[in-house]
Amino acid sequence: MIEREEARLATFVLIHGAGDSAWYWHLLEPELRDRGHEVVTMDLPCDDDSAGLTEYADAVIDAIGDRRDLVVVAQSFGGFTAPLVCERVPVDLMVLVAPMIPAPGEAPDDYWTNTRYAGSGSEGTGGGEDADDEQAATIATFYHDVPADLAAEAVSRELRQSGARMNEPSPLKAWPDVPTRALLCRDDRLFPANWLRGVVKERLGITPDEIDGGHCIALSRPKELADRLYGFLS
Repeated sequence: MIEREEARLATFVLIHGAGDSAWYWHLLEPELRDRGHEVVTMDLPCDDDSAGLTEYADAVIDAIGDRRDLVVVAQSFGGFTAPLVCERVPVDLMVLVAPMIPAPGEAPDDYWTNTRYAGSGSEGTGGGEDADDEQAATIATFYHDVPADLAAEAVSRELRQSGARMNEPSPLKAWPDVPTRALLCRDDRLFPANWLRGVVKERLGITPDEIDGGHCIALSRPKELADRLYGFLS
């Protein structure tokens, strides 16, 4: 009888998306720790106009310190930072969740045109005439499957995402030689599944894994996400 290989213990390095903070991972973190793993989170300098992608990667590297057995998990815009981290420290696995997937040298501002996002069918954030309308639009796009109280808290914690250096080419010269998984969310209203499947195939040459849930899966389905990440280690 062949026994199923047990997942090894790892240090999960969790990189949040645009205009967010380490709080985004606060429900996933205990799920991973309960499974015996170490977890590293950090606040990226999203609202700092002087910070670019190199400074984002610096923040992650500083948080990692001398830890090893690293699994880098990046959500959304965190996908621009994750491969830069993997160029600089030994990483066993990179997992991109509901991700942006940069091409080498690509500026974040160019991503939308280069990936033909305008034809993706995204519902976008839309906005509104006043703050209440804008909050409702944000919740409808990002947090539609998150409990109402938690969604409201997430919106209240959002940071201003600086765009000052978004037109600068990424310092990424080539995709790092690190095993990589992409996990798309089937109910994602920002990055529709059909569009993201194509981006993953075109840019990484792999078929993405899939999970039910919206763009902010770590808030809506933290246990399911932890199970999936745990499974990737097996």
